[in-house]
Amino acid sequence: MATAAPLERTQSPIAPIDVSRKELYEGEGWQEPFRTLRAQAPIQYVPDSELGPYWSVSTYKPIVHVEALPKIFSSSWEYGGIAIPGKVDELIEGEIRMPMFIAMDPPHHTAQRRTVAPSFGPSEVAAMKAEVQQRTAEVLDSLPIGEAFNWVDRVSIELTTGMLARLFDFPWEERHKLTYWSDVLGDIESFDTVEKRQHRLATAFEMGGAFKQLWDKKAQNPGQHDLISVMLQSDAMKHMSHEEFMGNLILLIVGGNDTTRNSMTAFAYGLDRFPAERAKLEQNHDHELAVNAMHELIRWQTPLAHMRRTVTEDTELFGHQLKKRDKLALWYCSANRDESVFPDGDKVIVDRENARRHLSFGYGIHRCVGARVAELQLTTLISEMQKRRLRVNVLGEPVRVPASFVHGYKNMQVELTKY
Repeated sequence: MATAAPLERTQSPIAPIDVSRKELYEGEGWQEPFRTLRAQAPIQYVPDSELGPYWSVSTYKPIVHVEALPKIFSSSWEYGGIAIPGKVDELIEGEIRMPMFIAMDPPHHTAQRRTVAPSFGPSEVAAMKAEVQQRTAEVLDSLPIGEAFNWVDRVSIELTTGMLARLFDFPWEERHKLTYWSDVLGDIESFDTVEKRQHRLATAFEMGGAFKQLWDKKAQNPGQHDLISVMLQSDAMKHMSHEEFMGNLILLIVGGNDTTRNSMTAFAYGLDRFPAERAKLEQNHDHELAVNAMHELIRWQTPLAHMRRTVTEDTELFGHQLKKRDKLALWYCSANRDESVFPDGDKVIVDRENARRHLSFGYGIHRCVGARVAELQLTTLISEMQKRRLRVNVLGEPVRVPASFVHGYKNMQVELTKY
């Protein structure tokens, strides 16, 4: 039986579309090129971009396939890590690579992930529930009714930064530093000049110094459940190098801050854009609907637009010939709107039957370790808003983060009303 000839490495039915360009994400400009890619070139080689050549993977099925094969499609920091900019075989001037367990392959990934995973397990998350409800209630009760304010600062950042401070047992009065560090270190666009890389590195060392003080304090008087104490008591993490320590801090801070905070802003923005869906939540306060809406909003927003993998051996992906050391960008933001999986994927549908199938937390061995905490925070926000019968009215288009990695918001002016 005849078989189809394999496609050439750069062959594509359409010209390459570089969806890593940061200007696409300053507005909603990313959506149209991804529609084109999903329809005509779901796997496409992009030979030229500011971030180097890469394969663009924009539909659900091949992304899941890649994520299920970590030996062939590596996450390792040694090859440049989990975002597009890093070069595979060499350092960029002013770059220091900081290992983190999300940017490791087994067995090192397995051991370090196993260390921190219990801190985000079902029993730990259940123990957080009352505190999350209390803090969410306090924040919402502090907000003005009928006056404009920035939802990002007053709600999203305040709630997520507070949770991070709790997880690390970080000094409460200095918690704003966590937000600053997250913003700087989660910005992959800061790789584009030596000066920006040096600023990013200086920020990383500032963060590392602050956490080294906390580490030394916990070494003398360890806690029970905070992440620093958990690392200290683990054979896999208690002897980390300084670079590895900083790398894992960046992972936990950016993962725990940017992703949840941007989903919280998407809750307000998305429901304002789709008032019929907002009405469903206003009329039905059933907990299961709130949980499903939480998953749907995380799908619709996709707070990390992509993850990057590096090919470890020549291989074939759905008819395309990939070479060893090729970079792949797995576009979660596009896969979460793949019409073959999520009909009307550009719409928020709070009772969508398969909302839980979203890829916003990844898939396979690197699925977000803190997913349950993020889900608790966002579901609690929805429920506490329902209790107070509060509606968010967005007063203008939000100011977005101009980046192809962290997909989020800087500012969104809103006004609260009662319904």
